[in-house]
Amino acid sequence: MTISPTDLASLLCSRLCHDMLSPVGALSNGLELLADEKDPEMRARCFELLEQSAKISADKLKFFRLAFGAAGGFGDQVDVEEPRAVIAALVGGNERITLNWSVSDPFLPKGAVKILLNLAAIGIEALVRGGTLDVGAEMTGNACEIAVRAAGPRIAFDESIGKALAGTLPDAELSSRTAPAHMMYLLASGTGGAVQYALGEGSLVLGAVLPQG
Repeated sequence: MTISPTDLASLLCSRLCHDMLSPVGALSNGLELLADEKDPEMRARCFELLEQSAKISADKLKFFRLAFGAAGGFGDQVDVEEPRAVIAALVGGNERITLNWSVSDPFLPKGAVKILLNLAAIGIEALVRGGTLDVGAEMTGNACEIAVRAAGPRIAFDESIGKALAGTLPDAELSSRTAPAHMMYLLASGTGGAVQYALGEGSLVLGAVLPQG
């Protein structure tokens, strides 16, 4: 893989814009409806939809800040309550998904947090009919181990994302959809670690081992 940092950043920005288009568009549409609506009941419904869209937008921005940005400044560690709250908020928007959180360490390396968040996002997207999302991470000796398991009646997983996680997806096939997975590959391989996945009947297991040099 020889994609330039600039091209990868462009693809990640495209992913952010794509994911934000729907909730921000809903805000714009809601404001237009509110401007013309006179019925009190309908106006109350408009306000409700605006509140929902605003929350979704804020939750997604918090995710992007931690998953792709420099959240927490340039320190090496991140309080695990931050990614826990972000993942809980994303899952909270889908009543069909149950989150099980198992991270006992109070802090995790910043790179590990980025990978944990992005793996969780893949797990959430895989649960198209709902199910259970198990998220775990721990520091073991001089390495951070991360595991995410999505289990449900139907699992949707694009194999090109799996190739991007392994660093085997050709540059020409990289897109805004696979760019986060390629970023995880770069983060993991940069520490001498790796990201893996296993797709089975009714479950998708994603994991990463990141040596801390």
